[in-house]
Formats: sequence, C-alpha cells, structure tokens
Amino acid sequence: MVNDVEAICRHAVDRSQGGLLEINIGDFGSDSLLTYIAERSSNLKSLGLAMCSEITEEGFVQAVVKLPMLEELEVSGMLLSGESLKLAGLSCPNLKSLKLNRLFYLNSSDDVNAIAIAESMPKLRHLQLCGETLTKTGLNAILDSCPHMEHLDLRQCFNLKLAGNLAKRFKDLRLSNDSTSDDPFGYATIIFHLPHQLTLLKEGDN
Repeated sequence: MVNDVEAICRHAVDRSQGGLLEINIGDFGSDSLLTYIAERSSNLKSLGLAMCSEITEEGFVQAVVKLPMLEELEVSGMLLSGESLKLAGLSCPNLKSLKLNRLFYLNSSDDVNAIAIAESMPKLRHLQLCGETLTKTGLNAILDSCPHMEHLDLRQCFNLKLAGNLAKRFKDLRLSNDSTSDDPFGYATIIFHLPHQLTLLKEGDN
C-alpha cells in the first residue's frame, strides 16, 4: 500500500513528465518507489537514497541501470556489495559525486567497495566515505583511477594513517579523526572499539 509521502512523490514524478533532474527519497524510499522513479525519469541527474531500509540491493540495481545520466548518488546507510557499486558506476558513466557513509564503524578492513569505485567511477569529483573499512590499498586505487577528485571525506575511516601532504591534492580533504560535528546524518559520533563490541556515543554525552 502506498503511503501519503510516497503518493506525493509519485505525483511529483508524474507532473515532471520525464523532466525530473533531482530527487531525494532518503528515509522513506522503497523498491516500488525507486522503480517508479527510474522508469519515468531517465534524465535524472541526482538521486538521494540515504537510510532507505526498504530498498533492497536487487531493487537498487534494477533501478540504477535505467539512470544513465546520473551525476550525483547518495546511498549512505545502505548495504550494497562491491559488485552493485561497480554496476552503478558502469551504468552511470557521468557520475561525479558519491556519498557512501556507514552508520557505524566496523573494526575490520575491506577494500571491496574502494576497488569497485576505482574500477567504475573515473569522473568522480566528490567522494564521501565516512566510516568505510578501506585500507591504504583501496585508497590508492581510488586516487590512481579518479584524477579529477577535488573533495574527499574519509572521516572515521580508521584503517587509514595518512600523511599531511595528501591535502595538497584536494580542495577539501577530511581525514579519519576530523570532527564529525557536521555529520551528514545530523549527529556526531565518537566511536570506541572494544575487543567484542562497539559503543557509540553522541558527541558531548557523558
């Protein structure tokens, strides 16, 4: 059943008559709504899907291949495989901005997403990877493959130990220990890793 917010969104898509260029369905998006948008908005340039728990990986893949003009994509909080990210990049060759932020830090290392980005998104200018588990290997792959990168956000990417001279390459560089007071989800987190658990506290909490 379509809720009121989704109904309003569908109405806006219909009224655009195929001319929709930007839409953000963060927090309330679903597979059915994303499919509805993708099938009627092939010229879409900006898509926000942050915190969309009702969008599956399959639903994301089926939609993104229909959006070849996409330049900006946010999938923060979504559990997507490296394969799906790579498919998104290959399907959207003009992609210039990607926001792929985790909601919490995993005490592990994994370059799958970083390699997928490096192999499929050469035109990226803005990349936000807060809380990602990439290592220096994954970061180097991105840097080598994305020569136009200007804005890179690596806050809470604690596997990275970077030298300060990296900043010379970018207009804006945020490193792992930089403040999260302007966190994209509206709150800042301090992360403590213990042997078998993670404790997340809002910044300023006692």
